[in-house]
Amino acid sequence: MAHRVKIKRRLAALMLAAVCVLTGPAGAYASGGPDQAAAPAPAAQEAPVPQQGDLTAQTPPAAQPQAPAAEAEQPGASREREGSFFRLPDDGWQNDPTAKVSAPAQLAPAADASALDLPCRNAILVNLDTGTVLYELEADTRVPIASITKVMTLLLTMEAVEQGKAALTDIVPVSEHAYNMGGSQIWLEPGEQFTLDEMIKAICISSANDAAVAVAEYIGGSEPVFAEMMNARAQQLGMTNTHFVNACGLDEEGHYSSARDVAVMSRELMRHPKILEYTGIWMDSLRNGQTQLVNTNKLLRTYQGATGLKTGTTSGAGVCIAASATRDNMGLLAVVLGAASSAERFEAARQLLDFGFAGWQVSACPEVAGRVQALPVRGGTSEQVALSYRLPEKLLTKRSQAQALTAQLELPERLEAPVQAGQQVGQVQVLSDGQLLGTWPVTAAGSVDVLDFGAALSLLTKALFTL
Repeated sequence: MAHRVKIKRRLAALMLAAVCVLTGPAGAYASGGPDQAAAPAPAAQEAPVPQQGDLTAQTPPAAQPQAPAAEAEQPGASREREGSFFRLPDDGWQNDPTAKVSAPAQLAPAADASALDLPCRNAILVNLDTGTVLYELEADTRVPIASITKVMTLLLTMEAVEQGKAALTDIVPVSEHAYNMGGSQIWLEPGEQFTLDEMIKAICISSANDAAVAVAEYIGGSEPVFAEMMNARAQQLGMTNTHFVNACGLDEEGHYSSARDVAVMSRELMRHPKILEYTGIWMDSLRNGQTQLVNTNKLLRTYQGATGLKTGTTSGAGVCIAASATRDNMGLLAVVLGAASSAERFEAARQLLDFGFAGWQVSACPEVAGRVQALPVRGGTSEQVALSYRLPEKLLTKRSQAQALTAQLELPERLEAPVQAGQQVGQVQVLSDGQLLGTWPVTAAGSVDVLDFGAALSLLTKALFTL
């Protein structure tokens, strides 16, 4: 076995050296592969932003077509074209003008979404701070998502670590099943040992299928059991157009998701800040430098503020990406599914992110004028009740609306008993130049019962004993 490992690694090193000589170091690390055919892009729409809210509630789900069947592939065959560090350069991206870094000063004002011409089948743009959908294109259609599946694999892994069920220093064993994974990989051998930290690194940087399956087996006991965990978590998150069959994203019958659901699980994954320490790595290595890792997400090098998140490519899914970026304290997530090539995937993501950063910004919630801490209560066992204000820390606004934000408080002069804890008693409206941006409730922080004879007698007794 050791002899076989040495031969494989020596061949990989020789191929890398040959590619470097022919194309230069940058070309040797390009990922992607032959272009895939893509369906014509249907009409898209800019999502309205009248209220800050969860992205699952922005648009009613479209009619749900049957999940497409994945292409039949032999076990162990190469089914995904990402992650190998010795691949030939694809699409000439180094000379592509769309690959230049976009700086905020270069962005033109985005009036609406009609100017977007996305070379992909499905897409969605979401503000990470509020969950607000800024743009969507066939976002609820069920489609294969390739290695973006690993977002859920990573989410369950990070949750297991935070819950103390696993540790980053744990040794993750490698089974024959993980070894036989095709597609992008780090050439794991049965019995080889890596820490969970190293496995996560391989998944995030090189989209390693073998590492994803090994981690799934370690967390769930087996890949099928882990897939059940993935589906249960998807259901908890309200991902109604998603079903997982495996942990790595290879095309299989009944394995699908949607652009909106990808955004849901991606946003949930990014609630774990540790993950960005992995997804933001451009190059790293394993096996004491013998195995080079180069990130499949070229936006890390070409788009200002890019932080992740995950790429994916299969014959069934096309070329995909969930791209996250942060500028001026505002985070955006662009999901692109079913592009025809790697260059078009990154171009679609860049268009979406530019559109978001040019058109919106995050502002601090303004101070509430006349804010009071309690309201008087008539006919109750207490003369007043404390108030609870449920206001967001940040507000997403169009740049054209970001001037002179104001918050108006609407409260009655007094309340009538009884008052229940959590009962809405008023509201705060946030406006920009007179235009309503959103409304948030003001609730009672406690309960006040009616002052009947029994309650009055009890209060009198307490007062006498405290004299």
